[in-house]
Amino acid sequence: MKKIIALITLLIIAAVGSWYIAGSLNHSHSAQPIVHYQSKLVPKQAAFNKNLYSHSDPSSIWVVVNKQNPLNPVTYIPADLVFPTVPLRVPGNETMQLRRVAALAMEQMFAAAAKQSINLMLASGYRSYSYQTELYDGYVATQGKTVADAQSARPGYSEHQTGLAADVEPVSRNCEVEQCFATTPEGIWLANNSYKYGFIIRYPQNGQAITGYEYEPWHIRYIGVAAATEMHQNHVLTLEQFFGYPAAPHYAN
Repeated sequence: MKKIIALITLLIIAAVGSWYIAGSLNHSHSAQPIVHYQSKLVPKQAAFNKNLYSHSDPSSIWVVVNKQNPLNPVTYIPADLVFPTVPLRVPGNETMQLRRVAALAMEQMFAAAAKQSINLMLASGYRSYSYQTELYDGYVATQGKTVADAQSARPGYSEHQTGLAADVEPVSRNCEVEQCFATTPEGIWLANNSYKYGFIIRYPQNGQAITGYEYEPWHIRYIGVAAATEMHQNHVLTLEQFFGYPAAPHYAN
């Protein structure tokens, strides 16, 4: 009988111990702090700083030159003109020069194009005040002032004088400085890829009411990769719209 009682006692002790241990574990588990995992918030991208560089300093890569905004001074000459190492329409001529930063970008762009069998050539780069005077006066003499103003800038109002603008064409000279350039493989490649190297098509199609010039698919302008990419991604076609300048279809006088 004593053995039976002892056995029952041991069983009761074992059962109580098991209950206590289980309860302790459960209590310990429930006492653990609840961790709330918060998803990482993606920081809002800062707005593009459109005032990082001057829009009026002729040496700035963001200078805005149009029929309402002449260069100041009008006889400005860039200090760092160089001949880019690319195919040149008139080797050695002063119009084959560009500002160093634009020349380097053009070299990279032409090299990338050549790898895709797109062979481009510089048709015209820097134009001095005196050269632009001769060019513009020639248009006026042969086509009249109204036509000249739609096709050529007056001296002191030309982007070419900044050394940041260039006319490009196929090495074959097919559709040389003509609107049909836009339909050539070279023109299509340029329109789709120039922003990657810091260039924009400065006078886009249907943009004459803003820029003051007819469509020139061959005329590119260097503004740097960041700004050109920003314009491309936001489908902004003109510098006037991008920098918030009023349209400049006509000269002030």
